[in-house]
Amino acid sequence: MHDLAERRLREEIPDTLILLQHPPVYTAGRRSRPEHLLWAEGQITAAGAELHHVDRGGSVTFHGPGQLVGYPIVDLGPRPDVNHYVRDLEQVVIDACADAGVPNLTRNPINSGVWSEDRKVCAIGVRVKRMRVTLHGFALNCTTDLSWYDAIVPCGLTDTGVATLSRIADREVTVEEMMPLIARRFEVVFERELKPAPIGLPSRRQLESAV
Repeated sequence: MHDLAERRLREEIPDTLILLQHPPVYTAGRRSRPEHLLWAEGQITAAGAELHHVDRGGSVTFHGPGQLVGYPIVDLGPRPDVNHYVRDLEQVVIDACADAGVPNLTRNPINSGVWSEDRKVCAIGVRVKRMRVTLHGFALNCTTDLSWYDAIVPCGLTDTGVATLSRIADREVTVEEMMPLIARRFEVVFERELKPAPIGLPSRRQLESAV
């Protein structure tokens, strides 16, 4: 992922949005603390997941099947407003979910992400490389098995929970359904035209360590 950001800095590729699902992996950001991991690393491995420490903001979270992960690689210009960028990502997700028939998702006045009351549906953690190009991104729970979150204090927040779009909507809302909706709303909010393009995607290991 860092390689793609470097390519964006050199203007070798346009602003890019990568959408995918990960195999089970826990990622711990710069604000994570030991007490945010409730399972030992051996337990995590035995359950079939991996643990990576990464350079994004935020604490620990889970990524896995049934969750739509988005990596925007966007040049924010010489004076980036990171808070505004995060709000734009939240708006992309809120609007796309409304398009899927899941309205009334909101922001939280204190914590980033997209929420259904006190349950987080979409986590956001970003970094801006060389104070210009974005890394990391968002993770939207569609049909995610929420039992994976038993291993952690999600995002380091002890008084909130997690949810999936499927539980909120009382129907299956899949990653495949949400992908084009997210892409379309990304185009609207960020005023970019997205075109499918082979850009030399990083390996699975590089992606897992980039979340």
